[in-house]
Amino acid sequence: MNNRRDFLKKMMAGTAAAVAAPSLLAADAIAKEAKDSTGVALTGDQAELLIKERGLPITSAFLDEISHDIPHQNWGLAEWDQDFRNMKAMGIDTVIMIRSGYRKFITFPSEYLLSKGCYMPSIDLLDMFLTLADKYNMKFYFGLYDSGKYWDTGDMTCEVEDNKYVIDEVWEKYGSKHPSFQGWYLSGEISRATKGAIDSFHTMAKQCKDVSNNLPTFISPWIDGKKAVAAAGASLSKAEGVSVEQHEKEWN
Repeated sequence: MNNRRDFLKKMMAGTAAAVAAPSLLAADAIAKEAKDSTGVALTGDQAELLIKERGLPITSAFLDEISHDIPHQNWGLAEWDQDFRNMKAMGIDTVIMIRSGYRKFITFPSEYLLSKGCYMPSIDLLDMFLTLADKYNMKFYFGLYDSGKYWDTGDMTCEVEDNKYVIDEVWEKYGSKHPSFQGWYLSGEISRATKGAIDSFHTMAKQCKDVSNNLPTFISPWIDGKKAVAAAGASLSKAEGVSVEQHEKEWN
C-alpha cells in the first residue's frame, strides 16, 4: 500500500460491496416471492423497483416561494397547477411554503410588509398555493416572514416584531378561509449562535397556535458549524476553505 489514499480507496470499495450485498439479496428474495405467487419471475431491475416501492414514502414537500433561492416571477398558475397535480399523483399530501417572504420580496400583498418598504408582488402566491391545495385536497403549512436582519446580526428581535403582524394578517385573510391551511412553519434557521432563539420561537409559535386554535407548528433547525459561521462573514480565508488541494495534502 503506497499511501493513505490507496488505503481509503480500498476501504471504500469494500464498504460499497458490503452495502450492495443486502440489496441484491433482497432483490433475489422479492423476485422469488413474485415467481412463487404469480408464476412469473421478475428481472433484477424489476425486483429493485419493488424494493423502492416498499420503501419509506415521501408524503410532503417544500414550496420554494421564489423570494430568495431561485429567480423571481418564475411560474404562473398553469405551471404550479401541474406541479401540485404531479405531487398529488405520487402520494404527496402536504406542502410547506418555505417562507412567505425574504427581505423586500414577499409572496402576498401584506399591508404591514408593504408599509415597511417591501415590494408589491405581481401575483398573490399565497392565495394561489392555498387554492391549489384546496383543489387537490392537500394540507398547507404557512412559512413565516424572514426579514433577513437576523442573518446580519444574529438577533431574532426583528423577526418576532414583523411576524407579530404577519401571523394575524395571514390567519384573518387566508387561514380562516381555506380548509387546506393546516399549520405553520417557523422559517428562521437557528442555532446556538442565534441570540434569543428559544424565547423568539416560543413567542412566534404561541401566537400561531393561539390565533388558529392550536394548529401544528414546525420549526427549522440549522446545523451552524464552523464552516457555515466563517462563510457568513468576511473572516473566511483561503487557508480555511475546503478544497481538493487541501485533502491531497492531508492524505499525503
